[in-house]
Amino acid sequence: MSDDAAEAVWVEKAQAGSAEAFGRLVRLHQQGLRAFLRRLSGNWADADDLAQESFVLAWTALARFQPGRSFRAWLFGIGWRKFREGRRSWARLLRRELAVAALAETVATPNPDLRLDLAAATHSLPPEQRAAVLLCLAGGFSHAEAAEVLALPLGTVKSHVTRGREKLLAALGETRAGEMLSGVAS
Repeated sequence: MSDDAAEAVWVEKAQAGSAEAFGRLVRLHQQGLRAFLRRLSGNWADADDLAQESFVLAWTALARFQPGRSFRAWLFGIGWRKFREGRRSWARLLRRELAVAALAETVATPNPDLRLDLAAATHSLPPEQRAAVLLCLAGGFSHAEAAEVLALPLGTVKSHVTRGREKLLAALGETRAGEMLSGVAS
């Protein structure tokens, strides 16, 4: 049985009330969701709280999940909405922007300065653009999956990824950015 088919069975069982099946779904997706939220927010503790809240909301809203959709995209969409709801003020956002970014973990470069530069440049992007870049370039999501997660039109996501990548290239310089982005590009 393929991973997608197995996941569909777990979703069906979870919708029927199986906490064990939902636990399997949590174990399958918790690392990816936490990593996405950590990169997005720049604050590990807040991101972990958001991930936990996302799983609780997913459990309570599971009856509304439509078979045939991507559970991963649905779950990440919940996480994205939780992130947006969690931003209470621009001051809080500014503190997050200045925090050390977790994106450095995913960049395959031995030079920590390069990772930090990429993280800082990524966090300078507007939140929706940053989310699209993180999902598509660092998270392995297709543009269509990212559009579903972010509840944005496909063209908007493609624009966000293109413009975000261009901004990263401009901020980091073509040579350094190319070296760093090669570790996260799709």
